[in-house]
Amino acid sequence: MRRMLAIATVSLFALCGIATHALTVQAADTSRARLILDRLKNANQWRQHVMVVAHRAGWKENGVIVMPENSRASIHHAIALGAEMVELDVRKSADGTLVVMHDSWLDRTTTCKGEVDTYMLAELRKCHLVTEGSRAVSEEVVPTLTEMLGVAKDQILVNIDNKLGPDILPDVAAEARAVGTAHQIVMKENLWSAKRIEEARAVMNTVGDDVIFMPIIADDAIDNAAFMGRATAAFSAPAAELINWRRQEGPLTDKGGPLFSAKAHAAAIAGNWHMWANTYPIVNRPPGMLAGGRGDELAMRDPEESYGFWIDRGVTILQTDEPKAAIQWLEANGYRIPYDLMN
Repeated sequence: MRRMLAIATVSLFALCGIATHALTVQAADTSRARLILDRLKNANQWRQHVMVVAHRAGWKENGVIVMPENSRASIHHAIALGAEMVELDVRKSADGTLVVMHDSWLDRTTTCKGEVDTYMLAELRKCHLVTEGSRAVSEEVVPTLTEMLGVAKDQILVNIDNKLGPDILPDVAAEARAVGTAHQIVMKENLWSAKRIEEARAVMNTVGDDVIFMPIIADDAIDNAAFMGRATAAFSAPAAELINWRRQEGPLTDKGGPLFSAKAHAAAIAGNWHMWANTYPIVNRPPGMLAGGRGDELAMRDPEESYGFWIDRGVTILQTDEPKAAIQWLEANGYRIPYDLMN
């Protein structure tokens, strides 16, 4: 069994301070979301705990699609499993309402056909979500972002995958504030240059500082820890989503690439931010394309060679289509600290 690299780097001071800090947070707000937020914002105090993000709110179990993606049911399920965050995909209806849908079209995940942005909200309310594969029709219809944030309120953080460009981020933040969940959402954009950092900062200045921003950094554009440090520091980001691209039909990565190097891990510790790895697959692409080949498909056969590999390289946040399997394996191998210990 590999030993978690991050454990060896956490100071005795940080380990001893965890209980005191957690009790202070609990005294201020005992909601589950606030306790998760504390772990997100204090990476160096929680490097012995691996957080789990349910991609598209979590919709698979052992490679089988068991419920509609981006649904209320999937959020409730992710909360019940103990996941820290759900990822939601945001689009707009023809009349400008923010809705949650991964694809630009409705065919794959609903009973309707055609492009999302050609439907008025009232029309989308007639489109029922389906379970991909079995095509089982649920009682749920295409949800608005406001409705989904209401389900997540006080329970779980929300990672916003913005399908429409940075201009809608202020609208997303406004809806989150109206629901009382602004502190629970994590916005993100791809960053690859100093100019791109400044462009993202300009947008976030219009959003407000009550919303978390996280850079996405990919190794086809960035290969050094110094940029990772600058990109996270520019936003006081608590995490960076790191992409180790797998070349077409290439071999499994043996080291994780430059974004998961010892220097990258040191930069994360120096900046007090989490290293985030994606293990979910991309539709119609080779397995593990976002994770150097070491994604969910491999994890279902050999989790040590997927989840364990990334943890050994300093990862403390995993985004996966398989939150149940990931959490069970992490708990069995000592990489989870139960939240109920703080009650």
